[in-house]
Amino acid sequence: MSTPGYSTPDPTRDAINRVRWEVGKAVVGQDGTVTGLLIALLARGHVLLEGVPGVAKTLLVRSFARAIGLDTKRIQFTPDLMPGDVSGSLIYDARSGEFEFREGPVFTNVLLADEINRTPPKTQSALLEAMEERQVSSDGVSRRLPEPFLVAATQNPIEQEGTYTLPEAQLDRFLLKLIVEVPGRDAEVDVLRRHAAGFTPRSLESAGLQTVVTPAEIAAAQEAVARVAVTDDVLAYIVDLARATRSSPSVQVGVSPRASTALLAAAKAWAWLGGFPAITPDHVQAMVVPVWRHRLQLRPEAEIEGVSADSVLTSVLAQTRVPI
Repeated sequence: MSTPGYSTPDPTRDAINRVRWEVGKAVVGQDGTVTGLLIALLARGHVLLEGVPGVAKTLLVRSFARAIGLDTKRIQFTPDLMPGDVSGSLIYDARSGEFEFREGPVFTNVLLADEINRTPPKTQSALLEAMEERQVSSDGVSRRLPEPFLVAATQNPIEQEGTYTLPEAQLDRFLLKLIVEVPGRDAEVDVLRRHAAGFTPRSLESAGLQTVVTPAEIAAAQEAVARVAVTDDVLAYIVDLARATRSSPSVQVGVSPRASTALLAAAKAWAWLGGFPAITPDHVQAMVVPVWRHRLQLRPEAEIEGVSADSVLTSVLAQTRVPI
């Protein structure tokens, strides 16, 4: 995923896009993933990052949070983690004789949910309300989360030992699922070169990472993304794509209307990053796979035959008429 050429100069857009280059000081060969994080931030969504251990998923999120200058917290998901360890819990205060709510790490701007699929679904569900409604409810009281709020969760491939499959309701809360690939040869040589020169992933200061965007610029960018125009033809195209997934012979359950609105939001953010005042079918096509790959339920026989969600979506794109 590479940023398209600008058609309209905009200082706010330039500031947002500087994040990509700043993160590149610490993370090599993951430009598309950084762009995906920016799209989620602008569209007020969340990101699921999947990849084998050692491809810098955690470093990527930490570097991104540093570049945008927002408060960030990390949760290391483990089998014994409890829901209260995520959202917070009521603590008895002996001095006052009353229970007080102690905020959990979810009360932040950027929450790094590290290895989210290593904890049981009960604990994963502690994030559902926070991700969807931007609030945490406890003892009948709802507490708002800070704005902006972005969950960047990492997970190992599900075939690895000690992992749990994320429930469909949890997956549906993620705007994007991004596959973090092993970097190419030249990029990996660059990684080693940086380490040989003294860089350590435990210290972002050693990479010279700086904050390059302000909270006001992020808010302005989010408002600008919301104003990106869309024609009825493009809206109908999104619906046609969604309906095509529901009739695919390899799919047991196609994408929902919520998935269609997610695709619209991501396409608007992608268009704005490129300086376009309205989304085009090209913007929609670029976002279909990362927005929908985790929302399809394939038929068991299709999975046995090696069919993937990505291949189904590629086929849907090829077979659906594109508006002129």
